[in-house]
Amino acid sequence: MELLREACVRDPLRLLPGGFWEAVGVWLERPQVANKRLCGARLDASRRAAKPGLGGEGKLLEGPPWEALRASCCREALGLDGSPDEEEGLEVVLRTLVPKGSTPAPAQEMVVKDIVKGVVTFLPLEQTHEGKYKIKNCNIYQIQLTHKQDNEWSISVLSSPQNYISDGILYPKRTWLKNELLSKLAKWSTETIKNEFKSTLSLISVEKYSKIYQDLKEKYKEIVKVWPEVTNPEKFVFEDVAIAAYLLIIWEDERAERGLSKKQSFVDLGCGNGLLVHILSNEGHPGKGIDVQRRRIWDMYGPHTHLEENIVSPNNLYPDVDWLIGNHSDELTPWIPVIAARSSYSCRYFLLPCCFFDFHGKYNRRQSKKTQYREYLDFVTEVGVACGFHVEEDCLRIPSTKRVCLIGMSRTYLAAQENVLEEQRAQYINRRQLCGITTPENGSFLAVNDATDLVADDEVSEEINMDKVLISGFLPRTKEQMRNCTTLPQDFVDRVVLRVANLLLKETKESPFENASTWNRGVSLTLGEVAEHLDKETLKTLKNEYGGLQTLLRNNHQVFEVLNGKVHIRDWREAKPPRKNRPANQVKRRLPSKTFKTRLCWFYVHHPQGCPLTSESCNYAHGTEELKPTLFAPRKNKGKQ
Repeated sequence: MELLREACVRDPLRLLPGGFWEAVGVWLERPQVANKRLCGARLDASRRAAKPGLGGEGKLLEGPPWEALRASCCREALGLDGSPDEEEGLEVVLRTLVPKGSTPAPAQEMVVKDIVKGVVTFLPLEQTHEGKYKIKNCNIYQIQLTHKQDNEWSISVLSSPQNYISDGILYPKRTWLKNELLSKLAKWSTETIKNEFKSTLSLISVEKYSKIYQDLKEKYKEIVKVWPEVTNPEKFVFEDVAIAAYLLIIWEDERAERGLSKKQSFVDLGCGNGLLVHILSNEGHPGKGIDVQRRRIWDMYGPHTHLEENIVSPNNLYPDVDWLIGNHSDELTPWIPVIAARSSYSCRYFLLPCCFFDFHGKYNRRQSKKTQYREYLDFVTEVGVACGFHVEEDCLRIPSTKRVCLIGMSRTYLAAQENVLEEQRAQYINRRQLCGITTPENGSFLAVNDATDLVADDEVSEEINMDKVLISGFLPRTKEQMRNCTTLPQDFVDRVVLRVANLLLKETKESPFENASTWNRGVSLTLGEVAEHLDKETLKTLKNEYGGLQTLLRNNHQVFEVLNGKVHIRDWREAKPPRKNRPANQVKRRLPSKTFKTRLCWFYVHHPQGCPLTSESCNYAHGTEELKPTLFAPRKNKGKQ
């Protein structure tokens, strides 16, 4: 083996060698943390050597696929010399590396850990036509831990000097091994920070997720180009694609486990833009989404996607629905396990908590030793347990800091005990409202030891009516009155835009427009200077809107640019076209093709010199004869984006 690089590590906290093996465990079980081109890894099997006759497994290299390690190239790499106890202290893991995308295909490898020597070796594996396993005579690499003196150690990366053929994905480049991987292992080995969350996708097959996610991403990627909301399309589209992929696998596994053929039904409470509902419905699951505010994008999905504009209350039950979904459901989050439990004994739920809400208002944290996010997840888990669910936790792969989901898939009690549970749920919610907080340490909620043994921590003599508990104190979200200048009368907006544009053009020191040889974009003024030229009634109206004048001008980005508190006329000739060699995720999104020429060009109509662009290169219509029908139906009341 050829030494690629050695990194010196100081260990003042005496974490090594244990910290080294923890770091190796991260690279072994979650390689995507270091190699972003991998989706993950599946650990297929493992075997540990022990001395025969002492309750161990005996010889390590017996039987398929372990016998593949008897190849001479492997024995040389592992330092095996044929001695009787040479396999003692070895642990072998068979793992499958799963790349992002459909190519290349997943690849298997054997990972041999020599605990005594502090060495871990990675051996690519392949199957012959006869179904036997053999080690590839290439792409072998090794990581070693060496104790120098006192608290000084070194971590080294070595690889086979010949036949190392890298694809940059399953088989990393040697330069990446010695630069990127080595530095990460050295850092992880002496870190004391412990992750308070599970590894991602711990409840499903990573390999299956990779395929389904890529298929859905390809299928629904065009939505990014026609996204009508003001929110970031890449984030929201691909986040919902990832959540849909996860749910589809959870539901597929559930059907296989329960012997079901019919696809599960669902209701998404607080569905927002409705994209998750659209994807799940398209993939064959009957369901609908409910939200207090209609979104403009709803009109794009078509009649097969069922979206309902309505207030969601804890009193609403869904007895015929298999799953309830709460995806960033805000004040409904703690109520969804309650609603699921009361809807039917067979109803399950999926929660992706984001904002911190209790049953009757904002959640107040009480555990300073935990992060607010971790404490809130524990609270929502506690709610599920109090409602009689086995609650499982997992971490999704989505572009969000709030990635942990909670799943209530099975109950801790029998269906015949539902009345007892209903009383206990009411007690739990009532105590939280009266006392402000209930924790497992000092509170009282139903503890279920098994399906036949129900135990309450405290006896409550007075029977509590669940319907009264649900109604008392909870304020469902009502339709929001938008105050971001999008609901102002159009003639008011047009009047302000024209007034500000004329002000910027009037203040220019250039020659009159008729004699100017270049297109005039006027001057730059501060927001305060612009406000001085507006009448009191206009300023009063704008003061009632979030962001006031600045928001109105930014909404009219066709005409203005607002930067660092200054306003100037936008010159579309300065728009930078995307470079061909720029990564796709860094290319600034162009105006969607389906909105091309659907609005009049403001400059063509109002600027003394017209539009600086030709009709062919301008996204907006130069005259009514160029106007095309818009894709989106107009909204009577523009809602939350």
